[in-house]
Amino acid sequence: MRVSDLIDSAFKAYNGGRLAEACRLLTEKMLPDDGTVGLSLTGALTPAGLGKAAIVPLMKAGFVDWIISTGANLYHDLHYGLGMELYAGSPFLDDVELRHDGVIRIYDVLFDYDVLLDTDAFVRQAIQGEEFQRTMGSDEFHHLLGKYVYEREKALGLKETSVLAAAYKYGVPVFTSSPGDSSIGMNVAAMALRGSKLQIDVNRDVNQTAAIVYAAKATQHTSSVFILGGGSPKNFMLQTEPQIQEVMGIEERGHDYFLQCTDARPDTGGLSGATPAEAVSWGKIDPDSLPDCVVCYTDSTIALPLITAYALSRTKPRKLKRLYESRAALYDKLVEQYFKCGKVEKIEHRTDVKSARRTRRK
Repeated sequence: MRVSDLIDSAFKAYNGGRLAEACRLLTEKMLPDDGTVGLSLTGALTPAGLGKAAIVPLMKAGFVDWIISTGANLYHDLHYGLGMELYAGSPFLDDVELRHDGVIRIYDVLFDYDVLLDTDAFVRQAIQGEEFQRTMGSDEFHHLLGKYVYEREKALGLKETSVLAAAYKYGVPVFTSSPGDSSIGMNVAAMALRGSKLQIDVNRDVNQTAAIVYAAKATQHTSSVFILGGGSPKNFMLQTEPQIQEVMGIEERGHDYFLQCTDARPDTGGLSGATPAEAVSWGKIDPDSLPDCVVCYTDSTIALPLITAYALSRTKPRKLKRLYESRAALYDKLVEQYFKCGKVEKIEHRTDVKSARRTRRK
């Protein structure tokens, strides 16, 4: 039985039912009519092999148009692109012994300490290049770094093992919401002590991500968020709409579709567990699309391979948007609209969604 047939025929209730709804939301609402899909990544997904297994195939098929990730996921993704070995282990090993033996553990994933040291050296050597000696957004930084990983993959005879290399190849912008919060950021900081001029422009990132969303909505297309886990990447992706509406004063109604796989509870007050209904109150989600929003309470390492297999089975590949290549034009359009609508003084109160019904959705 195909995965897609299994999900449609047997995943009928509880979180199995929500997973089936998530699959159908992606294939029947988010992907059709050239909708823009943003993917956010938290949790140690790339060390578990989900970069090569699921994220790269989704990008290759044109099902993911832009990404916000923790820096850690991008750092551990580099191990695969550089041909390093990670092993299946056990969560019940003695970590003191592992430390003595120079073995790193991420729950039940094991790898040699030299994997970290060699990856660090690769990053430091790469960012010495002249093209890195300036201030840039994290999407540009990851594009340049992805080029180096792509070339290393080719030299090693590897094929599509790295998310960053695939993002470079397919023109998918990759942002990180906390540039200093990972080993990549740590190495960038160390090289600054040696005179590196590389700086990550977080202001550019905030406006660039908003520009991607605004471009989709302004051209009468949908903007969807596919959230794995929660955390800072989830907020960074969702805040694009308040940036457009609340801060820039541009009339908008929120993202059209919301799909999240998480194990976080809403009642603790953290953003990771915040529901799409709560996001409506912030202007992050279009109220009209709330019935289509899906939260699946399950481990992303279970949900993502199943959703990916379902989508690849049920939907033909889409033409790649290659948003990285149009990033400057999208940015300029947002800036132009901001100076038409925005101001330094308080923005007018515009939360009566009934008076701002959107007519452009297909």
